[in-house]
Amino acid sequence: MIAKTVALSMTFGALLMACNSEPQLSQEETNQEIISNLQQAGFPADDIMVVDDVVYVGRDAAVSLEASREMLEVDSSQEQYRTTNLVSRTLPVICVRGTTFTGTMSTGLNLAIQNYNQLALTFTMRRITTSTTGCSAVIQANLISGAGGVAGFPSGGRPYTSINIGTGTAAYGADVVEHVITHELGHCVGFRHSDYYNRSISCGTGGNEGSAGVGAILIPGTPATATRGGSIMNSCFRSVETGEFTSTDRTALQYLY
Repeated sequence: MIAKTVALSMTFGALLMACNSEPQLSQEETNQEIISNLQQAGFPADDIMVVDDVVYVGRDAAVSLEASREMLEVDSSQEQYRTTNLVSRTLPVICVRGTTFTGTMSTGLNLAIQNYNQLALTFTMRRITTSTTGCSAVIQANLISGAGGVAGFPSGGRPYTSINIGTGTAAYGADVVEHVITHELGHCVGFRHSDYYNRSISCGTGGNEGSAGVGAILIPGTPATATRGGSIMNSCFRSVETGEFTSTDRTALQYLY
């Protein structure tokens, strides 16, 4: 199992925006409750640390009191989720610029774009180099170190503006690169992790990501449980991924778009 540690940091980074509305608690009491909530949500104790009175998981993901409480309140019985914000159905062409992608990384990017275009959604995706003529929105694809990826969620009816894919992903082959890029593009158009409520399903360890400030809304028609390998939107990827949408991924996409 290969954990997408870069993507985890992005997800939990959103939790930092939650407001702490409990001034009656001392900072020490607040942090003790956050730590307790994180452990109940499934985070191992050695993954939690306090620096300058801020509680972190995974070394760089700050967690507020409110966010830690939300982790314990979410019903963990569904699989496919979306954010509160989605891409407008009137946005016809989403362009992806990946000029630095070559070799296996370039092949994976082309295949990921193809995944979306095969579903006849309300938008099409198009790979571009420099000219943005005909593009309704542009997602910049960047290369970073490591394996896995990171992205964000839509706002104002437009997709998130960038994805960052680790060059080390190429070591797993074009199918895995396709999987990771398809996954990150999924975040850009509004998908949460299908196992956000229990990351251990795909990662082996981990707990609940909570609402992350962007919502976790069940998509009708999707299964009642998340399973390892059951969705391209699982939190962590495997070395045996095919890069293709599962039937539940297709159901979720076609319901929304």
